[in-house]
Amino acid sequence: MKIIDLSVTISEEIKEPLPTKIVYEDHKEGAKKMGGKLFEGISGEVFINGNGPAGEFLTVTSHCGTHVDAPYHYYPTCEGKPSRTIDEMPLDWFFRDGVVLDFTDKPDGYMFEPEDLQEKLAAIGYTLKPFDIVLIRCDADKRLHDPDFVKIHVGASAAATHWLIDQGIKVMGTDGWGWDIPLHLQVEDYKKNPREGVIWQAHYVGIEKEYCQIEKLANLDQLPPYGFKVACFPAKIKGGSAGWTRAVAIFEE
Repeated sequence: MKIIDLSVTISEEIKEPLPTKIVYEDHKEGAKKMGGKLFEGISGEVFINGNGPAGEFLTVTSHCGTHVDAPYHYYPTCEGKPSRTIDEMPLDWFFRDGVVLDFTDKPDGYMFEPEDLQEKLAAIGYTLKPFDIVLIRCDADKRLHDPDFVKIHVGASAAATHWLIDQGIKVMGTDGWGWDIPLHLQVEDYKKNPREGVIWQAHYVGIEKEYCQIEKLANLDQLPPYGFKVACFPAKIKGGSAGWTRAVAIFEE
């Protein structure tokens, strides 16, 4: 069996609007602080060479790093019912055959439509089946530390998202910062011509149809177009709008 990591490393270096904060405590600090709490006041001197448990304290959003968005992220209701949160999603959605569609030939900010998806599928000779996990590659993960990271991905239109769901797709993902086109392009378009259907148009498809999306994937360039499984089980956060995932591609040899 061969496994390829499809996740970015959670770190403070990723350029995001809501940055991650990590406080590291080494073994010496762990002996002093954590030791006293976890071992009911035993002195740090009892640990071997004064080395206690190392640990980290994270301040993050559920949308940091590679993560799965739940229907609740998009809107309070979905299909006329309360939107499901990440802890309520069926696990069998997140271990399925994977398909990579390569959009590296398109410029940053490109909005792909159903016709683009159909063209990419025809090019690789693949027909989608229900529950396939569709991954959009634009290689944005290669520029995680770029100050403009949030601006350098392609994005789905509402129509493209509808089309995927209509093919039976429940989970779709991107190696870009977001599933929609970059936020600054949405804002620019809206300011020029204020109207509905510009801001968050792909996300808002979740009002009508239930689906999950993975954002900030990595290493899609290491995958063939198909012939592998994707495992992307989300962290079980009570009432969460998203959950972090250690997404991987699995090849049976």
